[in-house]
Amino acid sequence: MPLNILHAIRSVDPAGGGPIEGLKQMALVNCARGHQVEVVSLDSPAAKWAKSFPLPLHALGTHAGGYGYSAAFMPWLRSNRDRYDAVVVDGIWQYHSFGVRQALLGGETPYFVYTHGMLDPWFKRTYPLKHLKKWFYWPWADYRVLRDAAAVLFTCEEERRLARQSFWLYRCTEQVVNFGTGGPPAGDAEERRRLFEKRWPETSGKRCVLHLGRVHVKKAPDLVLNAFAQLLRGLAPAEASSFHLIMAGPADDDYGREMKALAASLGLAGNVTWTGMITGDLKWGAYYQAQVFLLPSHQENFGIVVAEALACGRPVLISDKINIWREIDADGAGFVEPDDLPGTLRLLHRWQGLSPGERTAMEERAISCFRQRFHIDRSAQSFIEALERHGAKPRTRGAT
Repeated sequence: MPLNILHAIRSVDPAGGGPIEGLKQMALVNCARGHQVEVVSLDSPAAKWAKSFPLPLHALGTHAGGYGYSAAFMPWLRSNRDRYDAVVVDGIWQYHSFGVRQALLGGETPYFVYTHGMLDPWFKRTYPLKHLKKWFYWPWADYRVLRDAAAVLFTCEEERRLARQSFWLYRCTEQVVNFGTGGPPAGDAEERRRLFEKRWPETSGKRCVLHLGRVHVKKAPDLVLNAFAQLLRGLAPAEASSFHLIMAGPADDDYGREMKALAASLGLAGNVTWTGMITGDLKWGAYYQAQVFLLPSHQENFGIVVAEALACGRPVLISDKINIWREIDADGAGFVEPDDLPGTLRLLHRWQGLSPGERTAMEERAISCFRQRFHIDRSAQSFIEALERHGAKPRTRGAT
């Protein structure tokens, strides 16, 4: 029987990356299967991304800063909770997770939580002062959010294991679900590649390495740039000139400008393209224009861009801090190394050292890995099964 599901998320801004993209793709699949999916967010209704969102959206926020407090949020949830068979919280540490727990207490509608990697101990090690602040918030807020959820959903076993290491006060019902993406939409891959090449002609005829995502310290763009520069320095000039690095993603903040300055200081001006944020056919064209995908992140609970690269038949060069690295390694769909400069350089050297036949074989394994493990159809079904396993079921609903 179909379910009526409400997702609660801080923002549906596509710049938020994997969580909102995963939500959209999975929801659209489940809607096609007869389920009803709506979203409530703390966006301002006037936000441009709220106006163009492809699912029914209740934007109840204002310009209230990062936490997203909205006086309208909990009253709306209390008034509407009986319309839904399950509420799914996407992400923690912000008002929407706290508000869902408070609003659903005493009702019959179960809620579920996707932490989206936000309990990874990397944050504890990297931002100790922020972690201390979270400790003051944790016992009376998100600890209880997780404790009282029907289930806390993890995108892979590695994320579940790591989540236990951030706070000693931790108790919840854990459930691992498959996670994935839909891959490129129907259409001509070569046409999309040419579209990207026309927009950035300096990539034409090059052996392109793609790094796609927010230019953020967590995603280690400094390692990408330094390792790429070292790779080029070890090659003859003619061969070095055949390589090109595509840095695709928002890079207009202070850290992005710092990374652009680093690239210039490394002498990469003629070997790197900064695209800014790209979506749609241009994004898929970037995958097809590249020969390989590079992401040596310090932390990724899943990495939708990794799955997208696999879907396009692109081998992935990733760190062992991306939580699906074991699956990639087992399937021979890329290479895995530690998230440091020697490891990142080894990723590039290992890929560069492949023969043409070995590269072709790895491209085929990449597509197979995506289809068997990370296709959105598997993810959507696994998600529904998890909700039903932990108490979500169609029922008679009250008036709105």
